[in-house]
Amino acid sequence: MTLLSEQKATYQGGGSCCGCRFLTRWRAVVFPLALLPVLTSVGCSWTASGKNVLGAQLHQQGQYTAALQQFQQVVADDPTNPDGYYNLAATTHRLASQRNDESLFRNAEALYNQCLDHDPNHIECHRGLAVLLMDTGRPDRAFALIKNWASGNPMASEPRVELARLYEEAGESQTALKYLEDAVQLDANNSRAWLALARLRETDGDLPQALQNYQRALALNNTQPMIAERVAALSRQINSNLDAARTNANSQIATPLPYPTTSRY
Repeated sequence: MTLLSEQKATYQGGGSCCGCRFLTRWRAVVFPLALLPVLTSVGCSWTASGKNVLGAQLHQQGQYTAALQQFQQVVADDPTNPDGYYNLAATTHRLASQRNDESLFRNAEALYNQCLDHDPNHIECHRGLAVLLMDTGRPDRAFALIKNWASGNPMASEPRVELARLYEEAGESQTALKYLEDAVQLDANNSRAWLALARLRETDGDLPQALQNYQRALALNNTQPMIAERVAALSRQINSNLDAARTNANSQIATPLPYPTTSRY
C-alpha cells in the first residue's frame, strides 16, 4: 500500500475548529482506492499549522518518527485539534502498514477516532479510518462507518464520494456510479466528485460522458494538470474513434447492382 502518488496543495477557507482560513490543506486529486490517506495541515492557530506543515513535509520525505514528533506537539499544544490527531493517525497508519504491526494499527485506529471526536465530519479522517478497517479485514465496519456519516449528513456530497470508493473497491461499479451521481446532484460544484465520476465512466468505456465530466471538473478547478491531460487525451480518442467508424461505414457501402432483366410473357 502506498500514499497517493499525486497530491495538491489548495487554499480554502474554513474547515478548522477555530475558523482559521487560507491555510494549506493537502488533498488527493485522483480517485484510486485502497490508498493510505494524505496529510492535512489546517490547524487552529498559525503555530499548529506550521507544525502540521513541517510534519507533513517530514512525512513526505519518509522521516516518519520526526513527523510524529511534530504532530504530537500539535495535539500537546492544542488537545482539541482534529488535524493534529488525523496527521498522527495517518503517519502511524503508514508505519503500521510498512511493518505489519497490529499494535500500530490499533494506535492509528484510536487516533482516527479521536480526530472524529473533535470533528465528526472530518473528510480525510473518515477516509483514513475506512481504509484502515479494510486493511485489517473489517470491510463491514468500513461500510458502516461511511454509511453512518452519510446518513447523518443527507445533504453532503463527500460521504457519497467515499461510499463510491468503497463500492468500487468491492467490485460494485454500478453502485459506485449511483453514489457519485448522487454526490454531484447534492453539490454540483464538487470538483472531486466530478473527477471521480469521470474516471469511473472512463473505466466503464463511456468516453463521451467521461469527457463531459472531466471538463466539468476542470472548469471547477483548473489548477490540476492531470484533468487537462485527460480532457485532451479523451478528445483525441473520441475523434479517432469517430474517424474510424466513418471509414468503416464508407467501406461497407455496396455498389448498386444493375437493374435486372426480366422475361416478358
